[in-house]
Amino acid sequence: MLNMVKCKVKSFLRVIVCSLLILLNTVAFVQTLSPCSESLSSFLAKTPASSEQSLGSSSTATSGSADALLAEAHAVLEKGNINEADRLVRQYLQTHPDSADGHFLLGHILFREIQSEARLERHLEGVQVLGAGASPVQRGEETAKASLAEFTAGAKLHDPSAADLKVVAFDYVLLGDYVDADKWLTRMLGWTPSDAEGWYYLGRTKYNENRFEEAVAAFQRCLKLDPRNLKAEDNLGLSYAGLGRKEAAAAAYQQAIDWQSGAVLKNPGPYIDFGDLLLDENRNEEAVSYLLQAIGVAPRESRAHELLGKAYSRLEQLPKAQSELEEAIGLSPPNASLHCMLAPVYRKQGLADKAKIEFDRCAALAGSHSVPPTPRP
Repeated sequence: MLNMVKCKVKSFLRVIVCSLLILLNTVAFVQTLSPCSESLSSFLAKTPASSEQSLGSSSTATSGSADALLAEAHAVLEKGNINEADRLVRQYLQTHPDSADGHFLLGHILFREIQSEARLERHLEGVQVLGAGASPVQRGEETAKASLAEFTAGAKLHDPSAADLKVVAFDYVLLGDYVDADKWLTRMLGWTPSDAEGWYYLGRTKYNENRFEEAVAAFQRCLKLDPRNLKAEDNLGLSYAGLGRKEAAAAAYQQAIDWQSGAVLKNPGPYIDFGDLLLDENRNEEAVSYLLQAIGVAPRESRAHELLGKAYSRLEQLPKAQSELEEAIGLSPPNASLHCMLAPVYRKQGLADKAKIEFDRCAALAGSHSVPPTPRP
C-alpha cells in the first residue's frame, strides 16, 4: 500500500518576542535559502495570501519615505501588471541595491511570473508560450531559484515577513524540495497560526513527503479555520488513504462531494480520488460511476480517463477501455504508464501492430523522461 501511495505522490509564524531570537532566525534564513537544483514540481499554488499579513502589509510594502519608483512597482503589481512591476523594481534596485523592500518585492514578482506562465500553458495545452529555447520546466526552475535569491538578498538586510516566507516555501515546492518547503511553511505558521491557506499547503507538503499523519493534522487545522474547504477535505482523504485508513478516506471524499452537490462549477478531485480508492478495493463498477462524474466535471482531466480505462479493462469492456486510455494519452502523451496500460488492451483485441507500438513507447518513455500524472494543487 505504501509503495502505491508513493507512486501517486510522484504522478501535491508567531511574532518573535525578543530581538536576539529575531537575529538568530534571520541568520538561519540567510544560511538556508540556497536555490535547489531538483526538478520542478507541477504543484502550483494560487497567489499566496496571508490571513494576517498580505503582500501590501508585508515587508514588500513601501513606507512613507520609500522611493516613488518602488511604490509605483508595488502598485503596478497589485493591479496585476507583472512585467511592468518587474521592470520598475529592477530599475529601482540598480540605484538601491541595499533595499530589502526591493529584493523582497522582486522575489514576489518572480513567483507570480511562474504562476502566470503556468496558467497560460495550461490553457494552451503545453504550447511553449514564452519561447526562448528553454522548456517551461526549465524556465520555472530558473525563475524559482531567482526568486529565492532575491529573498536571500533581502534577508541579509531586513527580517522577512510571514508573507515573504510563504512565497519562499512555494518556491521550494516548485523546485520539488519539500523538506525546505515544510521548514519555511512551519516557520511561517508559527508566526501566523490562523492562516488556513498556509495549513492547507503545509498538508500538501507533508503528503508529498509521505508524512501522512502530519498531513492529516495540517488539513484538520485548515478545516478548523475554514470548515468547508473542499480541497482540504479531499486531501484529508488522500492522507487517510496513505495511512491505509480506507473508511476514513472514503468518508472524506464523500463529504467533499456532498459539499459541492449544488455547485455549478465542481472540483473533479474528490470523484477521481474516490474512484481510485474503489479501484484499489476491486469495486470496479462503483468506481466507473464516480469516474464518469469526474469526466463530466472536467472532460480534459487525464487522470480520470486513465482510471476509467483501468476500470473498463478490469470489467473486460475493452473497446471502452481503449477509448478512455487513448483519450488520456492525447491529454498526457509523455506518460509512460498510459502506453503500458493501452498495449495489452490492444493485444487482447487482436490489434497486434498497435500493441507493439504502445509496448515500444512504454519501454522508451519508461527509460527516459516520462511525465507522471500532474498532481492537483
